[in-house]
Amino acid sequence: MSDSAASAGPSRLTPWFATFAAFVVPFGFVLAPMALFLVYSFFSVDHGSIVFSPTIANYVRFFTDPVFLPIFWRTCLLCLAVALLCVLFAFPVAYFLTTLRGRSRYMLLVLLLVPLLMSYVIKIYAVRSILGGNGVLNRALLATGIIDKPSMLFVFNLNAVLLTLTVLLIPFAVLPIFLSLERIPKALRHASADLGATNAQTFWRVTVPLSLPGTLSAMSFVFVLAIGDFLTPQMVGGQSGFTFGRIIYSQFGTAFNWPFGAALSVILAAVVILAIRLGGRVESSRGRIQ
Repeated sequence: MSDSAASAGPSRLTPWFATFAAFVVPFGFVLAPMALFLVYSFFSVDHGSIVFSPTIANYVRFFTDPVFLPIFWRTCLLCLAVALLCVLFAFPVAYFLTTLRGRSRYMLLVLLLVPLLMSYVIKIYAVRSILGGNGVLNRALLATGIIDKPSMLFVFNLNAVLLTLTVLLIPFAVLPIFLSLERIPKALRHASADLGATNAQTFWRVTVPLSLPGTLSAMSFVFVLAIGDFLTPQMVGGQSGFTFGRIIYSQFGTAFNWPFGAALSVILAAVVILAIRLGGRVESSRGRIQ
């Protein structure tokens, strides 16, 4: 065999290997576990043992039990509020970064993304140390005389879950908005100014509409991360901060009801897919309009 033929063999195998990896990895790590959850959701548990006979009792229980559906809707509203707050806080930061020039822009962006490299549990404890009964916030309010005893308004309830998730997920919202703002051509802003528009008019009529795709991506991303989180409500939510993620966690843990936990996971996955699809449709419709 000649050297040219020997070298051509691996080169022909490379596209096949890349195609194989592109299909096998998503199937093995995403689609297969979701299919397994879907199959398990039609089983049941009897005296601690899984009964492998098809049934829709788990889904009937979810829709008829007076506990699960209200917590599900409350969790969806909570995560939607987290997504909105993250976008409201992240947009000014991302816009400020786009006004910088040179290396300072990307240095500050990297500093904003550094918390993503830290342990999630450590960040939750850091927020608890600020919002807790003996935290920095309560001590500051006591020192200024605003309150006369420590307040539990922002710890072990839904308010604590809302604030903690917002603080932890803001960096995930900054990056998509920053990338969307950075892609807006400067010529459009200059043209708006040349036509007599003020800075405020240019911002609301040019910058904000053109940055909507990144803003919607940030909202979808944060919503998906928040609705699947069970650790944050577990650590800062307390009994009154119970969320849907904690219910799923308990079904695979103390309750040992894997089929019902799988059914709840399928419902949660359907909501996540729907949120991603809605975000994609809105972005595509905005692109067609523009």
